[in-house]
Amino acid sequence: MRNSSSVLRSGLTVAVAALPLALAAVPAVAAPGISVSTTGSTVSVTTSSCTQISGSWGTASLLTSSQGSFAQGRQVTLSGTPTSQSAAWSNVSPGTYTVIVVCSDGTTAGTQSVVVSTAPSPSRSASPSVSPSRGVMGGVGGSTTDYGTVTLVAGGTLVGAGLIGTAWYLRRRNKPYRL
Repeated sequence: MRNSSSVLRSGLTVAVAALPLALAAVPAVAAPGISVSTTGSTVSVTTSSCTQISGSWGTASLLTSSQGSFAQGRQVTLSGTPTSQSAAWSNVSPGTYTVIVVCSDGTTAGTQSVVVSTAPSPSRSASPSVSPSRGVMGGVGGSTTDYGTVTLVAGGTLVGAGLIGTAWYLRRRNKPYRL
């Protein structure tokens, strides 16, 4: 018993001693990299990794799946501030692309894939029409037609006749059978 408790104590001592070494191996702050987004046929990239050298932040390149190097892609110069740099490509065809950002000091800020989907075709809307003055009449079945007096009286008569007929039938049915 005494033997196992000393092993337990020495194991805890080793674990406590190794904790600072494990924490030192983890990087303090992860690199910000790049953020790519699409809106319709426009692809945009944002980063905060680049520093301005000789008035230039760097260059971003949009590569198709068949292109293999940075120089083959559609290149755009980064613009921005010390906290955020960005670039954008418009009229990009649907497909899968790779965005690469190279800062002006030659370091790669990041690489990310993006999918550009087909934009929905604009739908043709009906020409504007005059809206009804009373809006939708929910209590009348949603109809906006104003029926005349004759139509309403005829409908009321049919409903009344139906109610009277139903009452007469049910009353006759409840009476015992007579000959």
